[in-house]
Amino acid sequence: MVREKIALDTNVVIDVFNGKPLIIELLNEYEAIYLPVTVCGELLFGAKNSARKQENEQKFFGFINHCSVLNINALIAEQYAKTRKELKDKGRPIPENDIWIAATCIVNNIPLITLDSDFQAIGGLSLVDV
Repeated sequence: MVREKIALDTNVVIDVFNGKPLIIELLNEYEAIYLPVTVCGELLFGAKNSARKQENEQKFFGFINHCSVLNINALIAEQYAKTRKELKDKGRPIPENDIWIAATCIVNNIPLITLDSDFQAIGGLSLVDV
């Protein structure tokens, strides 16, 4: 069965590069793969911070160029603020980048595949189980 679209969290992209068959098989079920721009930033930081900087940058840029990048706009900023406040009220803070990733997926109505349990605390976010 071919599914329409999915957004990837950073840890899923890393698993793709590590050749994890379960993740690769799951992603092959989707017509469109999206990357929140925040994920792109995390990947490129990881490359710049690695021992194989140039090799990893090329690898990540190649992957990013084969996906659709979801940029941040005013609607996503508003969703970010709402989500961050909801998490604060719950006493459940999570990393800032994860809130941006979630807000991007919520506004664009794209499910997120992640291995990070922090996202489960976010209302309105559709998650795909691995």
